[in-house]
Amino acid sequence: MAKTDKFLENREWYISSYDKFLGDLNGEAGTFYDEKRNEAVKKLGSLEFPTQKVEDWKYTSVAPLMKYNFVPATGKLEVPSEEEINAALFSCFDCYRMVFSNGRLVKELSSLDNLPSGVIISGLAEAIKNNPELVGKYIGKSFKEDTAFSALNSVYNTDGIFIYVPDGKILDKPLQVLFLSGDENENILSSPRNLFIAGENASFSVMMRFGGRGKKEYFTNVVNEVFAGKNGVIDLYKVQDEQNDSYHIDRTEISQDETSVVSHYSMSFGGRLVRNDINAEHHGERLETNLYGLYLANHEQHVDNHTFIDHAKPNCESNELYKGILDDKARGVFNGKILVRKDSQKTNAYQSNKTILLSDNARIDTKPQLEIYADDVKCSHGATIGHLDETAYFYIRSRGVPAELANSMLIRAFADDVVQKVKIEPLREQLNHMIFEHLNRVEI
Repeated sequence: MAKTDKFLENREWYISSYDKFLGDLNGEAGTFYDEKRNEAVKKLGSLEFPTQKVEDWKYTSVAPLMKYNFVPATGKLEVPSEEEINAALFSCFDCYRMVFSNGRLVKELSSLDNLPSGVIISGLAEAIKNNPELVGKYIGKSFKEDTAFSALNSVYNTDGIFIYVPDGKILDKPLQVLFLSGDENENILSSPRNLFIAGENASFSVMMRFGGRGKKEYFTNVVNEVFAGKNGVIDLYKVQDEQNDSYHIDRTEISQDETSVVSHYSMSFGGRLVRNDINAEHHGERLETNLYGLYLANHEQHVDNHTFIDHAKPNCESNELYKGILDDKARGVFNGKILVRKDSQKTNAYQSNKTILLSDNARIDTKPQLEIYADDVKCSHGATIGHLDETAYFYIRSRGVPAELANSMLIRAFADDVVQKVKIEPLREQLNHMIFEHLNRVEI
């Protein structure tokens, strides 16, 4: 069967599964979101899963993903054990906590007591029922269902994070969210839809960790919508640390008003296929967007990072730093685009992508882009690809340091530029541990 025929067959399977999915919701339907879901399934019928003929997917084949008909996660909620939760959560810092199993909130494993007055943190499904006007004001506002994966999330989403911090409020400690996906018997499709809203002069920090469980291959297809009001501050950490045969596609849309600051940290530790699409749009002046990323892959894993920053207003700044470490036959992709529109004078935009190949068989395709239509700007971009610094390695070895430890020192030094951007100190240390654990290297 030709690849395109298989892609169409998969699309038709997901469309034909819609009625069963609605039946399995067990009365959870009956909200304003149902109309959006029905519109999305119609939209899905007019969209195709991307082939490598599509420019934005030129270096990433989704053919391995198309081998499966993933079953939308509904029905009985599989509750992870305390042992699973404790092993997957980051520790050593005080935080609120949410736990999701296959995209659905597990209330008994979550801890959201004593929130500041006016702050709302809940599952999205609960927020749609209890705060429909607030959710309806934001959900889908900056998100376009322009790919089959995007529409698939809107069709099969059942839950996700909802966080609303109103004007003048500050979330007093980070929110840590654990997403566990997978099943012992079925190939599960997990479709979290997360909505993050900071009002005027509001701020919060969220740390999401995606992990896996069970024996079967699974697919996590997540959408994040982020809204920062005037002078709002949002720190969003995403740590993707799933099973080697998992599939993960992330779409993040960031919308910022004037003088806001949004910092997004993307840490990808591999999977069979991982794709991160992060897009930021500016709706006011004197705001700041920071995109930091670290991606590691080994074996035959594939990690693709696509970013887009739309400088639509003047006097704004963006900083973008992505670093990759690839081993064995792993493949990485980085495509970062910065658009500076005609009237966006006094723009400062910086972008850098650096990748180290630990194996001669590892591969990276990198494509930094600047599209500038204003003349009073400071913009730069660059990309480097190479191996560990042989001169530095020789210098370290000459001091009597063992070979494996010398390599680890160079790896840590390379990754440190990104890791040190993380504001939560205990999280920094645990990320360093994860780097060496994933690469099977001596830890320092």
